[in-house]
Amino acid sequence: MQYFQALKLGQKRVAKAREYLNKLTDGRAMPALALADTKSNVWQPVGEENLYAFVDESAGFVLTDNSGYILALVDKTGSSKTIVQGVTQQQKENLEKAFKEDNISKFEGKVILPV
Repeated sequence: MQYFQALKLGQKRVAKAREYLNKLTDGRAMPALALADTKSNVWQPVGEENLYAFVDESAGFVLTDNSGYILALVDKTGSSKTIVQGVTQQQKENLEKAFKEDNISKFEGKVILPV
């Protein structure tokens, strides 16, 4: 796939994931990665599927002054499409319930966050 085709498709998938996450987090979702990291010169958009993952900010991914978690909606490879920073433990529990109700599965693996 050509770079611009992959980018456009990835941006559409990011926008859709971000719109969903904004509904759950009062507009706090930020866009993340539109292209999957293939470690080659092949351009691939992030996947269409949405899985959720929480990353403990104390694990070296401190992107904000708030303690807590980073919530990411990722594809099956762990590429984050949208993130929310500074999620508290109570918010995490509430969001996990919402994901379960919406049949969004938890991602078990390494999450690729934007640098």
